Amino acid sequence: MSQAANTLPIEDVSAYMRDLGHRARQASRSLAAADTAAKNAALHAIADALDRVRAELIAENCRDLEAGVGKGLDTALIDRLELTDARIDGMIAGLRQIATLTDPIGEVFDLQFRPSGIQVGRMRVPLGVVGIIYESRPNVTADAAALCLKSGNATLLRGGSEAFYSNQAIAAAIQHGLAAAGLPGDAVQVVATTDRAAVGSMISMPEFIDVIIPRGGKGLIERISRDARVPVIKHLDGICHVYVDDEADPHKAFDIALNAKTQRYGTCNTMETLLVHDTVAADFLPGLAAAYREKGVELRGCDRTRAILSDCPMATPDDWDTEYLAPILSIRVVDDLDQAIGHITEHGSMHTDSIVTENITKARRFLREVDSSSVMVNASTRFADGFEYGLGAEIGISTDKFHARGPVGLEGLTSVKFIVLGDGHIRQ
Repeated sequence: MSQAANTLPIEDVSAYMRDLGHRARQASRSLAAADTAAKNAALHAIADALDRVRAELIAENCRDLEAGVGKGLDTALIDRLELTDARIDGMIAGLRQIATLTDPIGEVFDLQFRPSGIQVGRMRVPLGVVGIIYESRPNVTADAAALCLKSGNATLLRGGSEAFYSNQAIAAAIQHGLAAAGLPGDAVQVVATTDRAAVGSMISMPEFIDVIIPRGGKGLIERISRDARVPVIKHLDGICHVYVDDEADPHKAFDIALNAKTQRYGTCNTMETLLVHDTVAADFLPGLAAAYREKGVELRGCDRTRAILSDCPMATPDDWDTEYLAPILSIRVVDDLDQAIGHITEHGSMHTDSIVTENITKARRFLREVDSSSVMVNASTRFADGFEYGLGAEIGISTDKFHARGPVGLEGLTSVKFIVLGDGHIRQ
C-alpha cells in the first residue's frame, strides 16, 4: 500500500500500528546491512523528488494552513507549520548535507590488545527502529527520515494532525527515493492516521520500537515520558538565556541579544530571558529596548530593569520559568556573573545559554558551570541547531543527560557494541 493511499479512517488503530511496527522491524535488518552508497543514493533521490514536487508540497501545505487558521492555531504554530520555498530548500540542503557526512555505522574504535592476547574494541551500530512523534513542523518528516536512514535505523513518523497533508506529500517523495535506491519502503513509514490512539500504540511497542523521540509541546512530551514503555529521548522546555557581562563588547551584545530573540520567535533555541550586568544596564538597555519595540517585542522586567525602562511592565515569578515562543522577553539586571549563573541554574531548562564577554576567564567559567546541552560564548542562542552544528539536520534537541544530549544527529541515533578479535584464544 502506498503511503498516501491510506487516508481513510482506520478502524483498528492498534492493529494498524502493530503492522507498521512489524514491518519497520523487518526493514531495520535490511537497512542496518545497507552500504553507505545505497543510503546516500536514497538521500539524493529524496532530495530530487522534493525539488520536483515543491508546487504540490506547497499546495498540500496550504490545505493544512487553511485548516489551522480555521481551528484558531496561534501565530507561532502557524509559523512552524508553513512550508515556503526557502524551507523546502532547507529540507533539500539538509538531505544533501547528510549524504556528505561520514557514515557512522560499522566504525570500530578503542581497539586495544589485552594481556590475554585478545583485542577488545567497540563498533558503532544502529539503534534499530526509531519512533518519532512530532507536532506542526512538516520539515521534521524529511529531516528525521534522512538522519534515521543515514544512521541505519528504520523509523516510524507520527506527525501532528495539523500537518497531515504536508507530511503525506513529503512521505510520497521519501518512498520514491527509497525505491530508486533499492532500499525497503518500510524503512521510513509516516503514520497515515490522525487518531491519537496511534501515539499510545507507538509508545507501548518495545518489541517493535527501540526508542521514542517526541518533538512538540511540553504537554505532549510530559505525557510520552510518563506513559511510554519504550525508552524516550526528550526535550521539554527551551528557556534560553543570554547574559551580557560588564566586560561585553556593546556592539556584539546588541547584535546577539537582538538576533537571539527576534530572528525567529517560535523555536526552542530562541532567547526567552535576557540577563544584563548592573554596571552596563543603564547604557545598554534603552537602545536595545527601542530595537525590540520596533520589532513588536513585549518586554517584561525586574525592578532594576523598570528603573531604566520606565514603561516596561513588571515581570512576574512565572515569567522567569516560561518558554514564550512568542515576541515576549523577560529582562533581569543582575549583580555579577555569579548571580547570572544562579538565575540560569534555577530557571533554565538546560537547553541553550550564552554569555557575551571579552573576559576569557569569565567565558571559561560560564562554559564550565552552566549545565546546559549547549553553552555559548559571544554567539546567538539561535545557533543551537543540528544544521548549524554541521550535523546536516537534527532529530531534536535533547535536554537529557543520558545517551544523547543537545542536537541529536547521526551519532545520537547509534549505539555501540563491544567486539572481540581473537585467534583461537581461550580463557585460562
